[in-house]
Amino acid sequence: MASIRIGLVGVGKIVRDQHQPVIAANSDFELVATASPHSSLPGIASFRTLGELLSQGPEVDAVAVTSVSAVRDDIAREALAAGKAVFLEKRPCTTLSALDDLVATARSGKLALFASWHSRFAMQVEAARVWLARHPPERLEIEWREDVRCWHSSEDWIWERGGPGVFDPSVNAFSLLTHIAPTRIFLNEAELFVPANRQTPIAATLDMADHAGMPVTATLDWRAEDSQTWEIRARTQDGLLRLFDGGARLEIAGQALPDTEVGGKYFEYTGLYRRFAELVHARVLDVDERPLRLAADAFLIGRRTPVDPFPG
Repeated sequence: MASIRIGLVGVGKIVRDQHQPVIAANSDFELVATASPHSSLPGIASFRTLGELLSQGPEVDAVAVTSVSAVRDDIAREALAAGKAVFLEKRPCTTLSALDDLVATARSGKLALFASWHSRFAMQVEAARVWLARHPPERLEIEWREDVRCWHSSEDWIWERGGPGVFDPSVNAFSLLTHIAPTRIFLNEAELFVPANRQTPIAATLDMADHAGMPVTATLDWRAEDSQTWEIRARTQDGLLRLFDGGARLEIAGQALPDTEVGGKYFEYTGLYRRFAELVHARVLDVDERPLRLAADAFLIGRRTPVDPFPG
């Protein structure tokens, strides 16, 4: 079977750290072009925009959209209109309406569309999901703390209207929650802590539940300068499950599941591109809006609490 010729739109850190090396190691794909107004990759045909790539560049079968989320909707729509399969970095779209539109477009054109939640492909996530299906949780707790200066230094778009603020990393937690929880989760209340000089929250607390009233809480904070935490805890009658390090490590009733070095730092994106190849060949969709919906619901009903200005 011929390789899938793929173009990358946006050439930032995540492309250099993950997309490019993972594509190079996957025989299902051939990276033939990039589109970015400011950056390029050595030895790969480069264009300023997707439009230029499509009209002047080599033929592509698929496009991975890794640019900032504010422009991702239009780029994905342009790629689908040109008959290309589309891989969307997280967050897949700025709004749920835009995502619904992309889904409808892909379905009508019988094109692959992948809303990639990379944390779901972390090493121990599937084991956690299987165990919770057999040992229903009585309570779920999310603790997601990191230092924004470490990960998004000087990226003002995150703090502007339409930006995600602390929900940029926390949507990863929501993607894990909605995948491993055996029941659907709904938001009841939220408090958003917004710096006086910013538009989006630097921290948040969420109270959620399922239909049966099982409590689900989330503590999200982008001000963790000393220690960072990416953890979901599930309290069950058979012990405590801890899925931590963003899904890379798992502990059940005090017993740690063994780690594996297979895939190493490329483990998540190797799984993502394996899944995308399946979708391209089958011309089907894999789009789950629930992580984005929880974040959107928090903005919709959350109480805004002003906090000290954040200098950046």
